[in-house]
Amino acid sequence: MTTSLAPLLAWYATLTPQSVGHARQFYAADAQFRDPFNDVRGVSAIEAVLHHMFTHSDHPHFIIGERIVQGQQAFVTWTFVCTLRGVTYEVVGGTHFRFNDQGLVTLHRDYWDAAEELLQKLPLVGAPIRWLRRRFAVPTP
Repeated sequence: MTTSLAPLLAWYATLTPQSVGHARQFYAADAQFRDPFNDVRGVSAIEAVLHHMFTHSDHPHFIIGERIVQGQQAFVTWTFVCTLRGVTYEVVGGTHFRFNDQGLVTLHRDYWDAAEELLQKLPLVGAPIRWLRRRFAVPTP
């Protein structure tokens, strides 16, 4: 699936509101997309998630990292960078892709820690999350 993965990752690395509509070139009609906030099925729903990203954050983009390919599956690490209310955030995560025989994505499953990577960095909700993390962490000498 390396031949299907490279164009997909190039698309994500250069994604714009105008290029979201190209998702049909990469995703099967009934593809599932899941992340900590969304669980949708179908290309139109996936496009809606991507449009929402551009609508609710400034300058969102992905920096693609490592790739592991095995048969019709791949795992890719990435850093998502965006600005919210003038503050730049970086979210480190990974995606499990599963491809069909035509090379189209049937599963796009994002893995990232919403509490660590985003919520604890936000005003108001961040303080209780940081407190919980300290409470459950092993004490360091």
